[in-house]
Amino acid sequence: MPRFAANLTMMYTEHAFLDRFAAAAKDGFKAVEFLFPYEYPVVEIKARLADNGLTQALFNTPPGDWADGERGIASLPGREQEFRRGIDTALEYATAIGNKKLHVMAGLIAVGQPRDKHRAVYLDNLDYAAKAARSHGITIVIEPINTRDIPGFFLNRQDDAQAVCGEVGAPNLQVQFDIYHCQIVEGDVSVKLKRDMARPNAGIGHIQIAGVPERHEPSIGELNYPYLFQLIDTLGYDGWIGCEYRPKAGTSEGLDWLSPYLPT
Repeated sequence: MPRFAANLTMMYTEHAFLDRFAAAAKDGFKAVEFLFPYEYPVVEIKARLADNGLTQALFNTPPGDWADGERGIASLPGREQEFRRGIDTALEYATAIGNKKLHVMAGLIAVGQPRDKHRAVYLDNLDYAAKAARSHGITIVIEPINTRDIPGFFLNRQDDAQAVCGEVGAPNLQVQFDIYHCQIVEGDVSVKLKRDMARPNAGIGHIQIAGVPERHEPSIGELNYPYLFQLIDTLGYDGWIGCEYRPKAGTSEGLDWLSPYLPT
């Protein structure tokens, strides 16, 4: 049976952020994820998780200047020290709240910039992040993101992400397989899930879902998610599946799709 984590950055936005934990638990979620916790004291996040019986499935390491349009700094030359400080901060939060997976965003690359140089920085930074996280029992994940939602994002395809993980060679570096992004960029989702779940040295560390193309509930759009959920179960994935979508109307009102997967 698949296990779902509510993404509190995109879901329950009708509530203040710290109130979204209780709203998700009330609807039957047992885990949550979100982009960034850093504007809130770690004790506040920890208390909301504990009070509502929730597991923290995932959050992102600091992304640079998000408000100014940055979308990660892991592949940006000259930002290495800032990246390392961000890893330290993320690990402080993760260890305090019991979070076991951290998403590192690659960042943007403009047309004409040296891709090889960005890739070398990316590999070095991921090696640092994975080594720093390993002693805490934490896995680093990287995510291919479509360039329609984030133009210029450095990492776009599943096979490229798997190649990066293989080259770094860290046992706690894996790919975050976002089905929404994969369908937009390359499709053939089922075949890629089967291929990458079977990889011995990298594989899939986290899965996220959303309807395609509007990024609403997984029951809306061109993908047959009940089939994909059954396939994911068959492949032996036992991690959380992050619901990183924008509800078409109210969050709770759009959760009919979740009912078959809640414990009875």
